[in-house]
Amino acid sequence: MTEKSAPGRGELAVPAAAGNGRGRIAAVLLLTLMAAGAVTYAVTQDVPVDPRLVLWGGAALAAIGLLALLGLLAGLLRLGRGAGEHEFLHAVSNAIGHPMVVADRNGRAVHANAAYRGLVARAGGGRLVGMDVLLTPYPEFSAAVYQIAQGLREGRSESRELRVGPGSAAPCAAPDRPAWIRISACAAENGRSGYRLWRLEDISEDRERQEQAFSRLQFIISYLDNAPAGFFSTMADGRVDYINATLAQWLGIDLTEAEAANLTLAGLLGEPAARLISGVEVRPGGSVTESFSIDLPNAVTGGLIPVQLIHHVEFDAQGQPAPSRTVVIPRSLTGAAAGRAEISAPRLSRFINNAPIGIAEVDKEGGIRMANAAFIGLSQKVRRGAQLSVAIVQSERAALQRTLEAALSAEGSLHQIEANVEGESPRNVLFTFTRLAAEDDTAVVFAVDKTENKSLEVQLAQSQKLLAVGQLASGIAHDFNNVLTPIIGFADLLLAKMRPTDPAFADVMNIKQNANRAANLVRQLLAFSRKQTMQPRVHVLTEALSDLGNLLGRVLGEKVELRISHDRELGFVLVDIHQFEQVIINLAVNARDAMPNGGTLTVKTYNVSREASHSIAPHLMPPGEYVACEVEDTGTGIPEHIREKIWEPFFSTKDVGKGTGLGLSTVYGIVKQTGGFIFCDSEVGKGTTFRIYLPRYYPQTASEPVPEEKPAEPAKRDYTGKERILLVEDEDAVRAFALRALTSRGYTVVEADSGESAMERIEMDEKGFDLIISDVVMPEMDGPTLLRELRKRGIETKFVFVSGYPGEQFEQDLEGFSGFSFMPKPFSLKQLVEKVKEAIEG
Repeated sequence: MTEKSAPGRGELAVPAAAGNGRGRIAAVLLLTLMAAGAVTYAVTQDVPVDPRLVLWGGAALAAIGLLALLGLLAGLLRLGRGAGEHEFLHAVSNAIGHPMVVADRNGRAVHANAAYRGLVARAGGGRLVGMDVLLTPYPEFSAAVYQIAQGLREGRSESRELRVGPGSAAPCAAPDRPAWIRISACAAENGRSGYRLWRLEDISEDRERQEQAFSRLQFIISYLDNAPAGFFSTMADGRVDYINATLAQWLGIDLTEAEAANLTLAGLLGEPAARLISGVEVRPGGSVTESFSIDLPNAVTGGLIPVQLIHHVEFDAQGQPAPSRTVVIPRSLTGAAAGRAEISAPRLSRFINNAPIGIAEVDKEGGIRMANAAFIGLSQKVRRGAQLSVAIVQSERAALQRTLEAALSAEGSLHQIEANVEGESPRNVLFTFTRLAAEDDTAVVFAVDKTENKSLEVQLAQSQKLLAVGQLASGIAHDFNNVLTPIIGFADLLLAKMRPTDPAFADVMNIKQNANRAANLVRQLLAFSRKQTMQPRVHVLTEALSDLGNLLGRVLGEKVELRISHDRELGFVLVDIHQFEQVIINLAVNARDAMPNGGTLTVKTYNVSREASHSIAPHLMPPGEYVACEVEDTGTGIPEHIREKIWEPFFSTKDVGKGTGLGLSTVYGIVKQTGGFIFCDSEVGKGTTFRIYLPRYYPQTASEPVPEEKPAEPAKRDYTGKERILLVEDEDAVRAFALRALTSRGYTVVEADSGESAMERIEMDEKGFDLIISDVVMPEMDGPTLLRELRKRGIETKFVFVSGYPGEQFEQDLEGFSGFSFMPKPFSLKQLVEKVKEAIEG
């Protein structure tokens, strides 16, 4: 690129376009003067002239004069002012002091001040060049100059600051110190010609002042960080914005980790202390300064540090808190009180703030003057400076105020009231008001949260009620089983002698069917009381529910869609699968009744890990591995006030005659007896979900049985025999049925109505017995005692115990003995002969 020759010192280079325009105007004026001289000569010398030529010439002169006038008004023609203006612009540019240069659109320098010319001279340049051309060869400037030039081409003004080391070859470098240089450029459009103004400033002194100010600030921060007192500041959202090194050291906090983890006020001081200092009523446009004596936890040692907090917070006009400032002063308790005879005020403050119950001071209007952390934690509405009544439900506020007034009217007396406190989770609180001295116009309030106690009281009452009903049910079930056994048994004996065409066959069948229904009711009572006979085996719920699918389909009907899904690799459970099937059937029946217009019943199983179990019901279900079975319907749902009663026996929402009220209580009893847990979630109009959690079972040894394929149906067996059997039963009807049933199958049966009578029969008998069938509960000598006595005498005859009570109750008493089995009442003819054959052959 060819550079334009630079103007001389003190001259302002006039842009080419403007200079050419003014030159053409001067030429026109010269021609006009020459034309006017020619006309004058012709007139004075009598030279013949065409009149038309004279007219055209006059018109041309008039036009030229008008153009000249317009040029003067527009500034295109200047009379005697060019040199002065150039001097003025030159003086202004030199007065700036730092190097500057003006370049045109093509980058050619058209004007420079004296400082820039000196810079060019120091760089060894023989002619004036643009700043970009001058500085690009130097490594310190090349990148910055390129970025600025690129910005100019895109129409932006740019600026860069950079450091030039001492002794650099750059013309603006200092020999003995680093220099900070700012390069800036801006574009200025002037008609069709664009100009760029480049400037170079030495800002080393500004940088030095900034560094000094920063060093001073660091010095002040160091003072604050290492002060003999702690200090921290928190934002309105509870986030700790600053904590000094002294406090961090006391509390065992790593400042780097704290900043990365967004340390909160609760994380710094602990939840109680955080509630204490943040529990202040908002004061729009005001400020609050308070002092607290508390103990702060050390994150490393776990110990407590007694400190005094001086907390200050300001509020804007809208009541929004500004960042708070808190000073933390350590306290030593060694000299707090002389001889320990009296307690110091700071120590007393610590006792109050660390008390497990709420303690507050209120004035006669109920305004809270002072409150500890436990009191503030009752509700978000409880704040120092606020009214206590605003945290109480509306209907109980008047009673609370009357209790406060009664306490203020009598010194030393205690006045109590239970009230419900509003909040995210409403709480039941016992407030105790008292006035400590006659001259006080304030009362001390002690608040005890009784929410958990109330819940425990309800649970205890419910448990006691269920226990009483369970004991009653168990006793009734035993007697009822003794009644049902001969009814079912004699019905079987009659049916065995009758043909289906006999007139009485249908009547006897109805007797048996209704007796079986009664037996099922008894089993539900025993299940509710958790005293039924369980036969737990290792199972996978996948197989059990698959077999149950067809039965559930018939139970639900055509309107209800059944969906069954299983988790992969479902864990083992130890359950009585027949009892668990009854659980699912009962839940399915309830779901069907809740969907009269149809819907969907979903049964799904899945594994629950120990980690996931923590969040299910931590107060009711211990953590561990579980197998869950979820039964969900899309029915009408259960209202909340009814949901609390669904496990109660004989409670039913169905119409009279359509339910016994034992369905869910039976489910509850079976699940609990299995060692599991059941929970209900329901929303009115959307449906109900029952979730059953059974402990996951792991086989202890490789030889322990695991679920196997169901064996094929055994071939028909012969249940007759010729063995001698001793029948011990105190219920005459039961004994009569068993006697007829066994003798009809060929057995020789000897009767005994008690344990003592059985001992006599055995002592008198010379042939011996192959089997002894004995009731468990009998007067004087019961069945287990009879077994122990015979074993002492060396008699190893096999036993079959029968009882209306569960077998587990006596099996624990016979631990260490063998050769016996159990058959629950009521039993049918077939069950009796099968059990006898199994015991004799086994």
